[in-house]
Amino acid sequence: MKLKWMLALLFVVPAALGQARLTVGTAAAQPGQKVTGTIDVPAGVDAGIRIPVVLVAGSRPGPVLAIISGAHGTEYASIIAVEKLISSLNPEQISGTVILVPLVNQASFEQKVPHVNPIDGKSMNRFYPGRPDGTQTERASLAITREVVEKCDHLIDLHGGDLDENLRPYSYWAPTGKPEQDRVSREMALAFGLDTIIISRDRPTDRNASRYLETTASLRGKASITAEAGRSGRVDTDDVQRLVSGCLGVMRYLEMLAGSPQSVHHPVWIDHVETVTSEQTGIFYPLVDRGVYMEQGATIGYVTDYTGNTVFRAYAPSAGIVLYVCGVPSMIKGGTVANIGVIAAKPPE
Repeated sequence: MKLKWMLALLFVVPAALGQARLTVGTAAAQPGQKVTGTIDVPAGVDAGIRIPVVLVAGSRPGPVLAIISGAHGTEYASIIAVEKLISSLNPEQISGTVILVPLVNQASFEQKVPHVNPIDGKSMNRFYPGRPDGTQTERASLAITREVVEKCDHLIDLHGGDLDENLRPYSYWAPTGKPEQDRVSREMALAFGLDTIIISRDRPTDRNASRYLETTASLRGKASITAEAGRSGRVDTDDVQRLVSGCLGVMRYLEMLAGSPQSVHHPVWIDHVETVTSEQTGIFYPLVDRGVYMEQGATIGYVTDYTGNTVFRAYAPSAGIVLYVCGVPSMIKGGTVANIGVIAAKPPE
């Protein structure tokens, strides 16, 4: 048994321990197999769905890593990245098992609706751990909690800029106060390799109202991270490759693949995120691009009414990095103009 996996046993009950066969939904894999199935969400107050899942069961023992994308079905780069992982991962080269869920929010993907599940109007990364008597989003969240979160040892939740978000790549590290689990999740974020990491200290602490997928896993003792790349409905090769390489880097850190991860050694740590919203509805004109550094008070962009009169100007509330800026002209009152990442004074311990 490899060293890092042995250390992991100290703070989680591993799903892979002593388990030759893993079943997730309708997929059941023996060591050395790659198996496709579905996580079936029964109908309730609205329609049921079948969420695709792939198990890549390595030929050698090791941890179980879950990689999930498509909670927002128009964050395309993350969905394509998981598809590429499905085709490229070879069971003969893996220790442990990878659970791959490429597309949670199928209605969003098929109807090209950003942010929410158009079946019930809810974000599919805001209603964990889910409810059996809820709408489709809540029932799907419960199914993923039971079939994926509770059966894995580590989890990566992949996202990216939605149709209206011009986003720079970054990842999240959400410390829980459990030193060993936090160390592993921090090293997972470093192994993923993105050079900007947001420290999320404001996540829920109630495992029965965990809200986010990553938080649901973390509150159940699974070291987990979220990573984002991709923007504005595009499927840029560089963004897809960042996500693919990041997942492989985490697998190398966990010793599920041979080799060492290309960890980022001096990332920019973001202490917190300031969200800037519009005070008016109209047409948005950005004056900055993703990834630029802004001084406090600098102009992010402006909004005009539909006849060209400027009705609102957006300013940076703090100095920091533009994590994303609205990438389309459409703007409503209260809509997000930009997220500004305030740089931490020093790296976290």
